[in-house]
Amino acid sequence: MSSSHNDDHAHSDFFNGLLAGRAELVFSLACGVLLLVGWIVPKVFAGSGEMFSLTCYVMAYFFGGYYALREVVGKLVKGQFEIDFLMLVAATGAALLGEWAEGALLLFLFSIGHSLENYAMSRARNAITALAKLAPETARIRRAGREEEIPVARLGLGDIVIVRSNERLAADGVVIAGESSVDQAPITGESVPVDKRPIPVAEQNSDNVPSEHRVYAGSINGSGSLEIKVTRLASETALARVVKLVSEAETRQSPTQSFTKKFEKIFVPAVILLALVVSFSWLVFDESFSESFYRSMAVLVAASPCALAIATPSAVLSGVARAARGGVLVKGGAPLESLGALDAIAFDKTGTLTEGRPRLVDITLNERVSEDELLGIALAVEALSDHPLARAIARDAEKRLGSRPFTAEKFESLTGRGVSASVNGETVIIGKPSMFDGIDTPEMPSKLAADVADMVAKGQTMMVVLKAERFLGAIGLMDTPRPEAGPVIEQLRQLGVSRMMMISGDNQAVADTVAKHVGLDVAFGDMMPEDKVRKIAELSAGRGVAMVGDGVNDAPAMANATVGIAMGAAGSDVALETADVALMGDDLRTLPFAVGLSRSTRRIIRQNLWVSLGIVAVLIPATLLGLGIGPAVFVHEGSTLLVVGNALRLLAYRPASGSS
Repeated sequence: MSSSHNDDHAHSDFFNGLLAGRAELVFSLACGVLLLVGWIVPKVFAGSGEMFSLTCYVMAYFFGGYYALREVVGKLVKGQFEIDFLMLVAATGAALLGEWAEGALLLFLFSIGHSLENYAMSRARNAITALAKLAPETARIRRAGREEEIPVARLGLGDIVIVRSNERLAADGVVIAGESSVDQAPITGESVPVDKRPIPVAEQNSDNVPSEHRVYAGSINGSGSLEIKVTRLASETALARVVKLVSEAETRQSPTQSFTKKFEKIFVPAVILLALVVSFSWLVFDESFSESFYRSMAVLVAASPCALAIATPSAVLSGVARAARGGVLVKGGAPLESLGALDAIAFDKTGTLTEGRPRLVDITLNERVSEDELLGIALAVEALSDHPLARAIARDAEKRLGSRPFTAEKFESLTGRGVSASVNGETVIIGKPSMFDGIDTPEMPSKLAADVADMVAKGQTMMVVLKAERFLGAIGLMDTPRPEAGPVIEQLRQLGVSRMMMISGDNQAVADTVAKHVGLDVAFGDMMPEDKVRKIAELSAGRGVAMVGDGVNDAPAMANATVGIAMGAAGSDVALETADVALMGDDLRTLPFAVGLSRSTRRIIRQNLWVSLGIVAVLIPATLLGLGIGPAVFVHEGSTLLVVGNALRLLAYRPASGSS
């Protein structure tokens, strides 16, 4: 109930902000119309209309300065001097000098610039708000044998949701009936639809559900119909949490934002002091007090760092919004900027660079044994086991053979060593090479032992097959590298990441094999969690290091890295909470997109800072030398809109290669 209330409150704040933005634009336009009328009347009715003209200017002051004054008063109560304060002082000064038209022009340009700036920034916020609208408001469920449509907020855990072709999914859950392809791009950033099929009943309550069974609210169903068992409430779906975390990211300041905030606190009082000094220049130079005072007001306008204040937030907001649209959750400006500056990335192995499950990759045969006999016997025995290695052998052996030629019985698990069973009345033992030492079991022939040793050196996990005192051969298994891992490493190098390494708990031989296959610089194997933390600290020398893992067993290392990056975060609560950057899909190809976007964001932030500081550096001397308030505010507001427009380019960011 409270979550729903918070969502309503968030939507209310957004629409209130939208209405306020429109009202500010209307007030700005009213200011402009009154300014124009007040300027035209004396021209048309020569010698008359001065009082009417002054009335128009005063009203223009009201409409042009209303929102700025409201904001300034709120800040002054807290003892803060903001940029709007400088503009109001300048406009007040112009009025005191009788330059009502120029003061009204200042307020018009400032207010119209401010409202256009807010409109532009709302485009970036809308990109985030649009995420919240992806999930439908109602769901079709089956209860007590009949279908009914209910609000998504009323869905409970275990409810069965029916999704027809081309409909958006209303809930996170697992597929229990039907097959279809689902477009998950809005959630995970995957560029092609993902095939979904029913999950076996025994696995429905598992914490580690394979991606072919798992679905997310907001994704789009293909041509088939699906029945989905709800596993998360509406307020806890991956989509809902992404919207919440991305919205919060706007409030997390980057290093550059923190610097500009500190700079403003010093700069604004310094500008006021400079303007005060300039207002007394009539004591030194041959000019009137009014001329000196006018120049000091122009200096206030020129030195207002509006563009500087908006330069970084606009880029960060646009970058975070674009990342979310590409299936990457970035928690604020700090990780967004930091990721763009890194020159080193460390990867976990299992489930990150590899597929996270063993595969049958090689076999070696003893004399006068066929491959079909070895695989058939192994399939019959391992099909009775639920061990991950046994399931891998059974799955891949059956795939190669196309059928099960033998049947096993009297299955027994030899804890920590292997398994045994009876096939056609003969005992079969399948186990680790160390099991066949010549003491309790026969010793392997020298050639077979040599072949097994070579395969172990390549990083394979070996299972030796013995049938009735006769060795059939050995099967090599390995957690194989993801097909995309090599190209991703190459893309990262092209983006400027010069140091890439693996930190794995697996043995050094396996780590070296995978690292060489995908093109990493170095691999560190046999690493316990505390070892990973220590290694991350060593690697952080230089420009810092990112740690890419699954957000669970790699959490300590990710927390100690400059930027922690979690893969497959859409299905992992832990990953969403622990990572600085979360790749929502279980797809390594989104990593170059994230790094490339962060580099573009850093580049745009630097461009914006140079533009904003450069304009101030040019305008201050220009106003000291006589540039008027009108031209100064025109250039000033133009620079503000320029940096915002530059930042909005990030919303259209496209990587040179890879997925988004």
